[in-house]
Amino acid sequence: MPRILSGMRPTGPLHLGNYVGALENWVRLQDTYTCFFAIVDWHSLTTDYADPTSIRENILEVACDWLAAGLDPARSTLFIQSQVKEHAELHLLLSMVTPVPWLERVPTYKEQQKQLSEKDLSTYGFLGYPLLQTADIIIYKADAVPVGEDQAAHVELTREVVRRFNRLYGPVFPEPQTLHTEAKRIPGTDGRKMSKSYGNAVYLKDDPETVRQKIRPMVTDPARKRRTDPGDPEVCPVFDLHRAFSPPETREWAAAG
Repeated sequence: MPRILSGMRPTGPLHLGNYVGALENWVRLQDTYTCFFAIVDWHSLTTDYADPTSIRENILEVACDWLAAGLDPARSTLFIQSQVKEHAELHLLLSMVTPVPWLERVPTYKEQQKQLSEKDLSTYGFLGYPLLQTADIIIYKADAVPVGEDQAAHVELTREVVRRFNRLYGPVFPEPQTLHTEAKRIPGTDGRKMSKSYGNAVYLKDDPETVRQKIRPMVTDPARKRRTDPGDPEVCPVFDLHRAFSPPETREWAAAG
């Protein structure tokens, strides 16, 4: 079977965005691909280098959520990135041949700096994390990488780096393809992309009452000034949750309401 590689940072327990955006699809891919799934703990240091004390505990949190969601060690290879030291070695070698402007133009670079302005992200580790992702992918000679639209630019960078490396040293690595996943948009409780870093996440382990308390204050249509004003489901973050999880009759009721 063709081979895929994907991973998640251990920044805490997983949330609905992780499940719908990746994990749900990974479980399905186990039947048609040789799968490598990495808990990429070195990537956590790109933004949380100042306090790495929780990484070890978070690795266990992620692993438990993966198993609970249906990733099967009998059908997939599940591993911790830092336990395979060759990831760092290959990252170092790739950094010797990768132009800095290639890294600076990755869309998430400036976006994350803006969103996480309270942290000092003026480090090479943060600038170079897409190159570490490249090493993660090509070290296993993956044929494809399952990603959502927001990560497609990272795979394209991987392909560029592979072409440059192969041109310099011969055909060592295959160019991985982008395996687009149809991920439903899952907003956080503040309307932004759901993220642990933004403090707007609903976690897989949250009990029903906690979920209810998190979602109740969410803004629906931002343009509505009064409760009696009509709203537009297309711009409503709560309706995005209905799209992802509600049966058709509930979605129709919510759209009409």
